[in-house]
Amino acid sequence: MMVYDCVIVGGGIAGLQAAIQLGRYKHHTLVIDSNDGRSVICRSYHNILGYPDGVSGQHLRSVGKQHAEKFGVEFANDKILKVKRQKETFILSSQNEREYVTKRLLIATGVMDRIPPFNSLYLCLGKSVYVCPDCDGYEVKDKKTIVMGSGNSGANMALTLSYWTQDIIFINHEQKTISDDVKKKLKEKNISFLNEEIMEVMAEGEYFNGVRLKNNEVVHGDRGFIAFGGNEVRSEIGHQLGLERLENKHIVVDPRTKMTNVPNVWAAGDVVAHSEQVTIAMGEGSQAAIWIHKSLIQ
Repeated sequence: MMVYDCVIVGGGIAGLQAAIQLGRYKHHTLVIDSNDGRSVICRSYHNILGYPDGVSGQHLRSVGKQHAEKFGVEFANDKILKVKRQKETFILSSQNEREYVTKRLLIATGVMDRIPPFNSLYLCLGKSVYVCPDCDGYEVKDKKTIVMGSGNSGANMALTLSYWTQDIIFINHEQKTISDDVKKKLKEKNISFLNEEIMEVMAEGEYFNGVRLKNNEVVHGDRGFIAFGGNEVRSEIGHQLGLERLENKHIVVDPRTKMTNVPNVWAAGDVVAHSEQVTIAMGEGSQAAIWIHKSLIQ
């Protein structure tokens, strides 16, 4: 059976950057990707060096894959379900009933936001509807903004965005409880909120126009933000190996090397406990690859 120098689980931004670096080191590397991560659905990132007009996750993934393949990196469209250590290697079992064997393992499986199932919403993601205030708070500057969310998660997003705009409406779609202290802060910022279920997200292509509520009321807006909380942190295969995780399931790594508490297992990107940013994911992917290389040549 083929034994890889390194298998990277996750073909998003961190995984691709690590793959490029490992490919340039001439290590036999495989990226296993299920093609359902955050970067698949984001149609534009606006805070990345070299892309002042924004760049889509799809584009970064496409050119990143081509770049890695140029250096001999292999790719498999698959999903890892189980992983176990066997002496000096790791054996990964997949959804496609395949087994992959590797000397080193990099987990770059990321997180996935909890997004309500409105088809019209997906065309707007990264264009006129956003999930990260650090990435895209600037995009709602002085715009009428609708925060679609749940309980304190949505309310706190509205409060965060008040730095950028004073025209905010929070729609508590799931009608979860908002704590009294958060309600007080909303009032102080003159942020109104509606405890109503959203029936439809109104959009013309990638341009968000507002929402229609279940009571048939229409709320117009220029921009949207999503904040439902409970994002899925995809660290389960790490848990199977005994990786240290925080209560929120993010993987803990060494700040310098990005190696986990389990020897020869690294983690990078949004699955790690850090600020969830594309640029940080890139850096972590490179850093992990450098130390994977060091371990392989020792």
